[in-house]
Amino acid sequence: MVSLPSMIDLSTRSEQERRRFEELELLREHGVNPYPVTFDKTHDASAVLVSFDDADPAPLADIAVAGRVMTKRKMGKASFWHIQDHSGRIQVYLKKDDLGEFYDVLHLFDIGDIVGIRGFAFRTRTGEISVHAREVVLLAKSVVPIPVAKEEQKDDGSVVKYDAFVDKEQRYRKRYLDLIVNPEIRETFRKRAQIISEMRRYFDERGWLEVETPILQPLYGGATARPFVTHHNALDVELYLRIADELYLKRLIVGGYEGVYEISKNFRNEGMDKTHNPEYTAMEIYVAYKDYIWMMEMTEDLLQSIVVKVFGTTTVTFAGTDLSFAAPFRRARMYDLFDEYTGKNLRGLSREELLAAAVALNVPVDPKASAMKILDEIFSVLVQPHLIQPTFVMDYPVEMSPLAKAHRTETGLVERFELFVMGKEVANAFTELNDPIDQRLRLEEQARIRAGGDDEAMVVDEDFLHAIEVGMPPTAGLGIGIDRLVMLLTNNDSIRDVLFFPQMRPERSSDS
Repeated sequence: MVSLPSMIDLSTRSEQERRRFEELELLREHGVNPYPVTFDKTHDASAVLVSFDDADPAPLADIAVAGRVMTKRKMGKASFWHIQDHSGRIQVYLKKDDLGEFYDVLHLFDIGDIVGIRGFAFRTRTGEISVHAREVVLLAKSVVPIPVAKEEQKDDGSVVKYDAFVDKEQRYRKRYLDLIVNPEIRETFRKRAQIISEMRRYFDERGWLEVETPILQPLYGGATARPFVTHHNALDVELYLRIADELYLKRLIVGGYEGVYEISKNFRNEGMDKTHNPEYTAMEIYVAYKDYIWMMEMTEDLLQSIVVKVFGTTTVTFAGTDLSFAAPFRRARMYDLFDEYTGKNLRGLSREELLAAAVALNVPVDPKASAMKILDEIFSVLVQPHLIQPTFVMDYPVEMSPLAKAHRTETGLVERFELFVMGKEVANAFTELNDPIDQRLRLEEQARIRAGGDDEAMVVDEDFLHAIEVGMPPTAGLGIGIDRLVMLLTNNDSIRDVLFFPQMRPERSSDS
C-alpha cells in the first residue's frame, strides 16, 4: 500500500479513485512529475491526419501532440492509445524498444490522463495514421475516472456506442465531462461563437458602436419581467440585475450617438423551461433616424448574412423542418393573425371582453390579468405555434408595447414587430417612442397595472423620462435573443443545449 498525504481522505472514494491516487504517488516515486508546467506542442491531431503524406512523411518526422487518453490497448511489448485534443482523436503507438524502462511505468497511466507525445507520424499496417512515440510526458494525472462509452464497429462500418454519457441532467451539471466524452457537442458552441462574431462584424462594418451599459441598476426597465434583487453594502441600497439594455442604450442615442449596440447578459427572475434560462444573452441595437420598417429590412439582411456566412446556405434544418432565411420574410399584422387562428375579432375589446374571449377560446388566463397579459396569452397559445417559417408579426396593440411609438396611421396600435421562427420569438423591435408626454403616460399606466398585482409591469424611471425630455431623434430599436437564435440555427430544442453552464436546481444528496 502506498502512503498518501494525510490530508487526502479516501474513505468516501470509489475503489477506482483510491487506486488512481495510489498510482499518483507511485508515479512520483518513479520520478514522474504528474503536473508539469508546460509542453511544447507542435501539431493538433487533425493537422497530423490531414497533412500526412505516405509519399513524403518527412515533414511529420519530428512532432509533438498532446491530449487526453481515451483508449488503451496493450499487446505485449507494444501498446496502442487514442488521445483526444480539441480537434479530434489520433492513435499513438508505444513500443518498449523505443521507450525503454519508461514503458514499464505506462501501466500507471489511465484513460482520462492528459499526455504529451513526441515522435513521428506513420501509417499502421491496418491503414490508420498514427504517431509513433519516442517520448511520453504525463501532463495531468486524472484521479477520477471519466465516463467512457464502449464502441463496436459493425460489418457495415457503422459504430455503435454502449454505456454512453447520455444523462442530460448530468451532462449539464458536469459540462466539462460532456465536452470530453461527447466532443461532437463542441460544434454547437463553435457555431454559437461564429454567429455572435458575424453579428458583431455586420454591425461594426456599418459604423455602429458596441457599448457596455450597467448590469447593476438602481431601477430596472426596458421589458416586462421580474428582476433579481441584490444589496450594495457600501451604498446601502437595493440594486437590480438588468432585465434589458433598452433604457440605457436610448440614453446614448439622446447623447448623440447614431447607432449603438450591446451583446449582453440579462437576468429575469422567472420560470425555467426549454426556451427560458434566468441568465441569458441578448443583443440590442438602436439606430437614429430610422423606423421599424427599415429595421425589418435590416433584420432580414442581418440574419440571412449570418446564416450564409456560418452555414454556407440560406436554409437550415430544425427538428426535421427546413427553415429558409432568404429575404424577404413573411409579414403579418397581429390582429389579422388573431382573426386567422382564433376566428374572433379581438381589436378594441376591453379587459373584461378579452377575458371572456380567452375563456371561450379555452385559453387559461389569470382572472386578474391585465388586457396586455390576456392578449399575449391568447397569442402564445393559438397563434405562435403556426409561425414556422421566419415571420414578422407587426402592429401590436398599444397595451402590449409601452415603449413603442404610436402607429402613424392606425389608432390604438404601435409600430412594433416581433420575429417568430418555429413558433418561438427570436427578435423584438419598435419605432421607438420619443414623445416624452406619451412615454410618461405609458409608464404611469404600467405603474397602475403593477399596483394592481402584476409584478412584471414596468416601473417609472424618472431619469429615463428626463433623457427623453432632453430630446431623442426618431429611432428604431431591435432586440435579438442570442440563445434562441443559436437553438434554431444549430437544431437544438432546449436552451440548455446552447449554454455551457445552464442554471440547474440544486442536486439532492443521495441520503435526502
